[in-house]
Amino acid sequence: MAINFNTIQELGLSSSVTDEAKSKSLGQDEFLRLMTTQMTHQDPTKPMENGDFLAQMAQFGTVEGINELKDSFASFASSMTANQALDAASLLGRSVEFSGDAAMLGVSQPLSGSIELDSAASDVSINIVAPNGEVVKTLNLGAQASGNVKFEWDGLMDDGNYATPGLYEIDAQGLLGGENTSLATFVNATVQSVDLGRAQKGIQLNLGPAGNIDFNKVKQIS
Repeated sequence: MAINFNTIQELGLSSSVTDEAKSKSLGQDEFLRLMTTQMTHQDPTKPMENGDFLAQMAQFGTVEGINELKDSFASFASSMTANQALDAASLLGRSVEFSGDAAMLGVSQPLSGSIELDSAASDVSINIVAPNGEVVKTLNLGAQASGNVKFEWDGLMDDGNYATPGLYEIDAQGLLGGENTSLATFVNATVQSVDLGRAQKGIQLNLGPAGNIDFNKVKQIS
């Protein structure tokens, strides 16, 4: 909308309103006052064309619509965050599965997870690696069809002793098309607490020794 700053001064609008006009950010009241003044002071021999009038109204309506849309989205985002917080709080004490290469062996809880195979693989195996870098257990899963392949380790090491509870790394491999390939793994952990976090971080799940993950990274809940 073309703005006549002399008209603004004649109306006695404050300098702050003038600054708003210069930045093309007028409120509804200011817009209507300017439009009314423009109509009453226009040259009778050159009345405002209907098209110009409608264009100005459409421009103002567009700005108002965008502001209302922004408010609607802000309200929707707040609602979604609140719903996510309620959903996340319900996970306390439950086991969640997420993408990771380290899992927790509990005192009475086995280390568990899964592999997602895009195609059939042979000689699938999982090495369980202790914090000192030693492979303490190899799980031989053999040939597997494409899809989700679950695994579990009760803590019994290859030497016949039971491992100390704690966090262990997981290294999964298999033959795909005749080539030895590293496989992505998903691991399970128990949710210890929920952190609603800052606006930029979002909702975080505290998984104890397994660390923190974003709520939206959870693949499965059990």
